[in-house]
Amino acid sequence: MDKSKLVITIERQYGSGGRIVGKKLAEELNIPFYDDEILSMTAEKSAVGEKYFRLADEKAGNNLLRKIVGNLRFPAGIFEEPKTEGDVTSPDNLFRFQSEVIRELAAAESCVIVGRCADYILETAGKEDLVKIFVYADIPTCVRRTQETDGITDTKEALNKLNKITKQRKSYHKYFTGKEWEDVTNYDLPINASKLELDQVVALIKDYIRMIGYDI
Repeated sequence: MDKSKLVITIERQYGSGGRIVGKKLAEELNIPFYDDEILSMTAEKSAVGEKYFRLADEKAGNNLLRKIVGNLRFPAGIFEEPKTEGDVTSPDNLFRFQSEVIRELAAAESCVIVGRCADYILETAGKEDLVKIFVYADIPTCVRRTQETDGITDTKEALNKLNKITKQRKSYHKYFTGKEWEDVTNYDLPINASKLELDQVVALIKDYIRMIGYDI
């Protein structure tokens, strides 16, 4: 199969190293990498201030959104066209804007997209040549990598940050997809990175992509 059509999405536990894996993978495949770049791209396309997208970014549990998503209900019509008048900064509408950008990126070129329910957005849109990855690790590994990456010396502080972000991502994913974020059956290749170096995780993903028929 032609890798020019391939889009790889990576959902990741905080501290698992998934973002670094995604960036390394994109570099080795010589394809674009998108993470929070999506926020600035969406802000530009929608003419909505980037601060609103950053406030809502994978954070369905924060104070701004708690009233809306407290029951973790799946919102009807989430893939309708985004509103350009009225309550344009509602979480649902911001997600619609972001979903449009993700679909456009996937249609234009091969790429690696990290987070933001891209796996669900593209699968629901009928995207072919889609590989969905989930990178996770045990708590000690996630805490250690959080300390290393974020420069946190206190183990308890790193654990608290890990737990907070994990809770936010679970709530966000559940609200916008109706699925459990950590359910490995949602993904093509779930990877436990606890005992692997991140370069090994990249190699594992590349091996999998070759196994399913892509020439990379």
